[in-house]
Amino acid sequence: MTYKITDECIACGSCLDSCPAEAIHDGDPIYKIDPSACIDCGVCVDTCPSEAIVEG
Repeated sequence: MTYKITDECIACGSCLDSCPAEAIHDGDPIYKIDPSACIDCGVCVDTCPSEAIVEG
């Protein structure tokens, strides 16, 4: 299962910098996770200060 970013995202960039698979990209207005690139490691979940990343 991959992850998704909810509307709680504050677009701080911490998830973008932490993703080893480079699956997270700029969105409008919040970041987006490419499910085909996500390796389901959960690093982004641990680095998100607003708890905006959930399993999806």
